[in-house]
Formats: sequence, structure tokens, C-alpha cells
Amino acid sequence: MLMAAAAATPRPDPTEAHFAACVSLSERDPAKALEEAGAWQIAGGGVLARQCAGLAYATQKRWLPAATAFQQAAEEAERGHDSRAAQLWVQAGNASLLAGDGAKARAALDAALASGVLKGAEAGEANLDRARAAVMVKDNAAARADLDTALKLVPEDPLAWLLSATLARKTGDLPRARTDIAEAMKRAPDEASVAVEAGNIAILSGSPDAARTAWEAAVKANPDGPDGKAAAEALKSLG
Repeated sequence: MLMAAAAATPRPDPTEAHFAACVSLSERDPAKALEEAGAWQIAGGGVLARQCAGLAYATQKRWLPAATAFQQAAEEAERGHDSRAAQLWVQAGNASLLAGDGAKARAALDAALASGVLKGAEAGEANLDRARAAVMVKDNAAARADLDTALKLVPEDPLAWLLSATLARKTGDLPRARTDIAEAMKRAPDEASVAVEAGNIAILSGSPDAARTAWEAAVKANPDGPDGKAAAEALKSLG
């Protein structure tokens, strides 16, 4: 019986174990992890070796090479009909966003969503990321379409409401901006970025007292961060 039970127990996948060790190393010593990932690629590590390299670059905040590594991993996964390709395209897209390359980010996220693998919340977050990329390349119409899809799929994500409110403000739709920032505030009442945008919308809506309250909340929530500093500057305009 014991022999039968042992035979029935699946053995750990050595490739997955190698990947887990490489990921752990990337968090502790990303430079060494890059060496390990490179050697693993030469030895035939394939998709997971490239993904580990991407994660190591990301730990170093080297977003351009991270995006390239994730893209190469995604392309290899697609060639092998590996369902992980979609998530790798998402990782490539996010790294490109952080690198400030909206066009490359959108291409990666297009590939992720076109796969049909992403469903529900995963699809919603990918649409949200693609909306951010569309804003970067000044395609507000595409950004609005993606944000509306994201709001249906991940309605509890405050970032989706915040970005929707910001886009509405920038495109002159203040009623939509006010509605959406209120939704963001319900979900993240202590988030400085939400409070800053609430103040921006309030001042444009002719409500300086509401703007002051929102900006003061942003300063309180994150006095030394970029949102708190932006709010402090905005408060100066109120006198």
C-alpha cells in the first residue's frame, strides 16, 4: 500500500522548482539571478528562464530590459502554445508602462487580451493597464473604451474609478468625473492620489471649499510623497 501511495504521488516538477529558486534569488540578489537566468537560458531553460530574467531586471527597476525579457518569454510561450503567454504579455506591458513606453505597452497588452485566455478580473486589470497605455499615446477614445470595460470587470478597484475620473476631467466631462471620483473615494477614502484628483475636480466644478478639504486630506495622507506635495502646491493657489 505504501509503495502504491508513493507511486501515485506526483513528483515535484524540477523545472518549476528551478524557477521558484530563481525568483527567490531575484528578490535577494537580482544581479546573481540574472547570471543564473542567463546560464539557464543557455542550458535550455526557455520561457521560465527568460521570465526569471525579467523579474530580476524589475527588482533592479531596469524596466526596458525587463520588458524585453518578458516579451521574449511571451513570444517563446506562444510558439510553444503555452497558456502562460498571456500573463507574460501583461508583465511585458506593465514593465513598458513603467519605462514610459506607451506604444510598446499597448502592443503587449493587445497581445495579452487577444489571446482570449484572460477572464474576469484578469481581463479587467489588463484593460485598465491598456487604458493607461492609451493615455500615454494620447488616444483618449481608446482609453475610455478600455476603462469602461475595466469598470464592468473590476468594479471594486479604486484605481479604475480614479483613472476614469481623471480622464473624464481631462476631456471636459465634469459630471462623469464627479461621479467616478466619488466611487473611487468610497473604495479608497485614505488614498492620497484619489484625494488629489477629488480636489482637482472640485475646483473645476466651482467648489473651492471641497477642493481645499480634499487637498488637505491628500497632504495628511502622504505629506512627503508626490501626491501630498502636489496637493500642497494646489492649496497655495487657494490662498
